[in-house]
Amino acid sequence: QVQLVESGGGLVQAGESLRLSCVASRIIFSVNIMGWYRQAPGKERELVATMTSDGITVYADSVKGRFTVSRDNAKNTVTLQMNSLKPEDTAVYYCARATAGVFTTTPAGYNYWGLGTQVTVSS
Repeated sequence: QVQLVESGGGLVQAGESLRLSCVASRIIFSVNIMGWYRQAPGKERELVATMTSDGITVYADSVKGRFTVSRDNAKNTVTLQMNSLKPEDTAVYYCARATAGVFTTTPAGYNYWGLGTQVTVSS
């Protein structure tokens, strides 16, 4: 069974930064498309960023220029660097693995998920 474990969430003030990490196990990490999603209370889960195995990235418009996704295949890790955080970034952030061979931005296209890490940005 694939396991994804997120870390790095916390409480910060607006304008500050956080770095989230996701460690994957029991998969051949290097060939997988990995994504970061978030879900705020009362809202649907939404894409933050996704990254293919060869480095192609897609970002939500709301985070472009502020967030950066990267991966270290040797460490089975995908990272989300979040700068200039805003209160509207407050959510639970999830790491996810896309269904093999599928490059999509919709949550339905991801078949393994971590438990999530809370990010809270105060104003």
